[in-house]
Amino acid sequence: MSTLTLLMAVLALAAMLGGAAVAVASKSTPVAILAAGLVSLMASVLFVLLAAPDVAMTEAAIGSGLTTFLFFFVLGRVKEEQDDD
Repeated sequence: MSTLTLLMAVLALAAMLGGAAVAVASKSTPVAILAAGLVSLMASVLFVLLAAPDVAMTEAAIGSGLTTFLFFFVLGRVKEEQDDD
């Protein structure tokens, strides 16, 4: 592994740890959802660096894309239900 690849992997890992810390410590649900999406996106970048593009595309599509959308969709539905009551 070259020095540049190692540096990029360490930066992706640091972004993942930072995003995870924000997701756990955040009081705001949308911020926590976005931080969890960031963790998943950085995981897909790490998979690309580790030469696993098929796993990276799956992680990006499902982990950061679909899951984040689903969380926001459900959050919107829950808030609609609370407003109706």
